[in-house]
Amino acid sequence: RRLAACAAASRDAPAEGNVGAGAGAAVGKVFGMHRAMKGGVGSASITVNGVTVGALIACNALGDVLDPDTARVIAGARTEDGQHLLDTRRALLQGALPQPLLAGTNTTIGVVATDASITKVQAHRLAVAAHDGLARSINPVHTMSDGDTLFTLGTGLAGKNPGMLVLATLAAEVTAIATARAVRAAQALTTGDGLHLPCAADLA
Repeated sequence: RRLAACAAASRDAPAEGNVGAGAGAAVGKVFGMHRAMKGGVGSASITVNGVTVGALIACNALGDVLDPDTARVIAGARTEDGQHLLDTRRALLQGALPQPLLAGTNTTIGVVATDASITKVQAHRLAVAAHDGLARSINPVHTMSDGDTLFTLGTGLAGKNPGMLVLATLAAEVTAIATARAVRAAQALTTGDGLHLPCAADLA
């Protein structure tokens, strides 16, 4: 399998939306799957002064997904009629009661990679910083029903390290952007048992 993955590697932009781990992903499940929307896979990268940091995120979050620049909900729990975005955070703050949650059915996972020269300790710190990106793009996030996990790797190909402040800022930024792209690239899906999951474009 490892050799097959290496043989399939390319410089093309990675597939996004309903692919791989994103095929069965859904978001906005706090008030039940019948009010959820389609999740997916997204990616993003930023290059600053010759160093690149990128993220690949599979978003199957319990909470809503937000535009990280505006904090506006772009996919998540819908109103009871299914026609509009609800805003889970506001609904919970106003006393709405969540549906019983199934353990092991929600998580956002991903990898943050850089060509900077980093140590193992620095890689761990970048993974921690990348979770700030999840907090900017998912709400609620890091719930007891989510298994949110991020990994970090460094290739060292850039031959330099611009400092952890820069790298951590980039890690959080690309994670937030990739998470939003995961739902923006997703397409609506109707399951075999009739559950319809609209995509972000349907309610834009």
